[in-house]
Amino acid sequence: MRPVKSTPAHQTPDFAELVCSNSLKSDSENTAPWLLKEEMRRAGSLLLQIARECAVPAGHALAVDRVAFAAKVTEAISHEARITVRREEVTSIEKAGEQVTVIATGPLTSEALAGEIARWGADTSAAEAASQNTADTAALNRCATPNPHLYFYDSISPIVEADSIDMSRVYLAARYDKGSADYINCPLTAEDYDQFYDALLAAQSVEERDWEKLNYFESCLPIEEIARRGRDTLRFGPMKPVGLKDPRTGRMPYAVVQLRQENLRADSYNLVGFQNHLKFGEQARVLRMIPGLENARFLRYGQIHRNTYINAPALLRETLQMKSHPRILFAGQICGVEGYVESIATGLMAGVHAAALASGSEPVPPPRASAFGSLTHYVTHSDPKNFQPANITFDLLPALDKKTRDRKERHRLQCQFALQQFDEWMDRIGAALTASKA
Repeated sequence: MRPVKSTPAHQTPDFAELVCSNSLKSDSENTAPWLLKEEMRRAGSLLLQIARECAVPAGHALAVDRVAFAAKVTEAISHEARITVRREEVTSIEKAGEQVTVIATGPLTSEALAGEIARWGADTSAAEAASQNTADTAALNRCATPNPHLYFYDSISPIVEADSIDMSRVYLAARYDKGSADYINCPLTAEDYDQFYDALLAAQSVEERDWEKLNYFESCLPIEEIARRGRDTLRFGPMKPVGLKDPRTGRMPYAVVQLRQENLRADSYNLVGFQNHLKFGEQARVLRMIPGLENARFLRYGQIHRNTYINAPALLRETLQMKSHPRILFAGQICGVEGYVESIATGLMAGVHAAALASGSEPVPPPRASAFGSLTHYVTHSDPKNFQPANITFDLLPALDKKTRDRKERHRLQCQFALQQFDEWMDRIGAALTASKA
């Protein structure tokens, strides 16, 4: 709908504008994020290909120049002859069930469309309640957006100009020396940390509106919320110094703030994990207490925005189809996943399933052992009364039949088995699509 109608978090009219972080997580082999990206690569993900073309130095992570990434995605879509781009707000899905429709509205679904989805979702919830012979129909009806239990507040980290960083007070390093030394590290002494911590707790937050109930996603908490849990929580979280030895002293600092390159020009850096809900003036004052950032110029301050998602366990099949309207599919953050890589993966899956529907075939869910299958299994089989979005982790994958005590070896074997299962699934759906065309 942008730029006809914008959102509180987006700044451009481009597709795929990354608003929170520019990181697509770990690229280290045999990690859960790597496994998900490897499955996407094998499935021919264009977005992953573009991400690698726009990659910026980020140690063992895949991070992108977010402006270049969005521009390339927009160009690819705009120049595809089989795609017609219509820039307008969609407020009704009344006719969506008559044709194959994918709803992928990102994290900031407009209020009008959210209300429309809620209306359609109520039909599915009622049907689900009836099939389970339960009297808790009202509870299931509350599973559709908008609802206080069906969104969480996500956060944006601040960005500073590169030439405003005092490089004499910082050092370059990657944690545990994994990958190249692409992160700027601001070391804090115990005294520095205590002063920063006290100032952070005393800083004034943006006032909560009457209709808001701040329901933060646990793995993306504002730094001030983390700090309130105890004096050392930041040192075990976003300011963790472990594995970041200062080459000038040969010692690990008491705490550290990491800065990651924001774009290919390397003229800006974001404060990793420093999303917050403080007033802008307070952010400038407190963050300039960090060594090296005393004269920092902020290109963007940290912010909070609302992410909308449906209660997928109540509403969706494993193929991301609506239970009561199987020609409507959901993809991206609105279907109940958290993270850019996870959102891209579900978009790819929805595309595969939509192609099957369009060709007259029955969509086949990805194998449970794969990262694709484990992600959709979580999204569609969690407790609908306590559902929260999830990132891809090994916890979502099924355990191996053979017990392996060595964690690295266990993860390697899980990845090996997952990719084997995934390749077989790709061959199967490829053959089905070929047969339908014939």
